Amino acid sequence: MHELSLRTERRTQLVDITQQVQQALSAANGAAAALVYVPHTTAAVTINEGADPAVARDLESALEKVVDDGWDWKHVEDPDGPNAPSHIRASLISPQILVPLNDGKLALGTWQGIFFCEFDGPRERKVYVTALG
Repeated sequence: MHELSLRTERRTQLVDITQQVQQALSAANGAAAALVYVPHTTAAVTINEGADPAVARDLESALEKVVDDGWDWKHVEDPDGPNAPSHIRASLISPQILVPLNDGKLALGTWQGIFFCEFDGPRERKVYVTALG
């Protein structure tokens, strides 16, 4: 397992981590797939278009509208205000993705990229990458 570290800059932010994931797989000789996993309850990982950064910004905005900060949240233990929306957004996306490998390279589509999804930032975060036989 390889651990990636990153620092987010906004409360809601999608960060393209495709190159870091590929680099973490440099010794994935003969592996069939890569598991990318986020060990946080207010963050996620997804695959989406990586060519146009506007797509990531649109997804950030959409998730903020789908799960509104202003609802009557019950989970309010965070001193900076309720972070229940962050938990819900993370659950809607997923803490992991599985990507096939082709000769050690991520078998992503032409426009696809792997994105770390921050919903409770800014924070220091981790992403685990594991090559699967």
